[in-house]
Amino acid sequence: MRTISKSKLKTHMLQVFRQIEQSGEEVIVTDNNRPVLRIQPIARKASVDEIFAPYRGKMVIHEDLDLPTTAEWNEI
Repeated sequence: MRTISKSKLKTHMLQVFRQIEQSGEEVIVTDNNRPVLRIQPIARKASVDEIFAPYRGKMVIHEDLDLPTTAEWNEI
């Protein structure tokens, strides 16, 4: 994990922000060698289409998913 002092961050803030965006790595900001802040990129959430893309066309459903299963009927 990378660290940077407050004074160095103040001088190079835009450059540091760009590096964080590109690398995805978080940076700890120090004040007198004591950690005081953590800067980290916001993780982008994948869409449903992106998550299930590798499985498209590879799965087959043989029954209606809305109907109760045999096990559920026995519980009643």
